[in-house]
Amino acid sequence: MREVAREADASLGQVQHYFRSRTAMLVFAMEFAAEQTARRVTQGLDRLGSPPHPRDVLRVTLMEMLPLHPDARATSRMSAAYTLEALHDPELHEQARLGLHDGRALTERLIRQAIADGHLPPDREPAIETNLLLALTGFTPLLEFDVIDPEAALAAIDYYLDRLFDCT
Repeated sequence: MREVAREADASLGQVQHYFRSRTAMLVFAMEFAAEQTARRVTQGLDRLGSPPHPRDVLRVTLMEMLPLHPDARATSRMSAAYTLEALHDPELHEQARLGLHDGRALTERLIRQAIADGHLPPDREPAIETNLLLALTGFTPLLEFDVIDPEAALAAIDYYLDRLFDCT
């Protein structure tokens, strides 16, 4: 909480007034971050045609899940702090698990719908494709530590999506 107070240029007492614990502060931060990410995804989707192609929906979503610009980088760092705390706090652990489960389920529904609509070949395995798509969010530490640049991450995402949607 001291770090948050220092970053906010506020006293520890001011921060504690609003949050009863570090956990409460992290929960608030993650809920806010999720809202901001959803807003950015919606804005990205609004710029696409109507209805957007599933490949584009997945690309926009993946792009907003990675620290490719300042807002997404802030969200990524809050998520890292939240994840570390959730590994040791049973209440947060369950909340984080449910959030990840719901996000994964949404992604799998998108894949299944893309198959049903003929955008993906019918022989694609939705669960495996979902796991592979979500594995692309593993670029986060590589981006944060400047091991790869954003262009390399986007090239890998596009390469995978092109193969998934048989655009090669």
